[in-house]
Amino acid sequence: MTDRLRSNQLKWDRLAKSFDLMAGDGGEKRWRQAKQYLFSAMGDGDILFMALGTGQDIAAFPEGKTLHAIDVSQKMLDIAQPRVDAYQGTIHTHQMDIHHPSFESASFDQVFTSCTFCSVPDPVAGLKQVFNLIRPGGELLMFEHTASRYFPFNLMLHSMTALTSKIGPDMNRNTVENVRSAGFDVVAVENVFLDVVKIIRAVRPIGV
Repeated sequence: MTDRLRSNQLKWDRLAKSFDLMAGDGGEKRWRQAKQYLFSAMGDGDILFMALGTGQDIAAFPEGKTLHAIDVSQKMLDIAQPRVDAYQGTIHTHQMDIHHPSFESASFDQVFTSCTFCSVPDPVAGLKQVFNLIRPGGELLMFEHTASRYFPFNLMLHSMTALTSKIGPDMNRNTVENVRSAGFDVVAVENVFLDVVKIIRAVRPIGV
C-alpha cells in the first residue's frame, strides 16, 4: 500500500467514531428518496456496494438482497455492524481498498456507490478496478456529488475542496468524465440537485 492510500485509510479510521454525528440525519433524510430510487435497481445477481462506511445507506436498500460491501476502514465497518445485522437480507462486509481489490475479475453483475468517488484517492484508477470487477454487460450505478459547471457553484466547490479533502471528500471532481475515462459507457445521468448531486448509470461494454 502506498503512503497516499495508507493515509486515506487512517483518515477514515479517525473519522469513524464521529462520522454519524458529522454527517447528521438531515442529509440522509434529504437524499433517502433518491437513494431508494437508485438502489431499487438491485437485482438478484452478484452485487457489490462500495464504501459502506457506518452503514447509513442500508436503510435505503430494498429488502431481501444478498450483497458484498467494502470499506477502506475496518473501524467504519465495526460501527456499521449493527445496521448490517438488522438488514432484512444478507450483507457480507470486507475491509478493502478499491485500488487493491481481492475479488476475482468479473465477479459482479452490479456495483453501487453512494458519495464514494469524491473520496477515492485516485478516482480513475479506482474506477478501472471497478470496471475489472464487473462482468461485461454489467452495471455501475452511482449516487454522487460532483463539481458544477455553473458559476458561482464551480468556484465555491473548488475553494471548499482545499479544506474538505483534509477531513473527507473532494467537492470538485468530474465523476461522469472519470467514469468514461475508466472505460464505461455512461447510459444516463440524472441531476438530483442542480448539477452537483447526480445519479449516474453506466455499463461495462460487452466484449471489453
